[in-house]
Amino acid sequence: MNNRNTILFGALIGAVTGVVAAVLLTRRAEKTERETAITTGEGLKLGVLVFGLLRAIASLGDD
Repeated sequence: MNNRNTILFGALIGAVTGVVAAVLLTRRAEKTERETAITTGEGLKLGVLVFGLLRAIASLGDD
């Protein structure tokens, strides 16, 4: 796979993941009858998880 295909594939995966996350957030807000706002603590947890995921992806293939 060349670089262009890899970038396009990554962008597609990121977009699909973002849509799924938005749907889950909206469903949770409807279930609890609250707004879709994310608290500071939830945002921090999410940021740390995303950073860890990106580090894991960057280390793929390192042996």
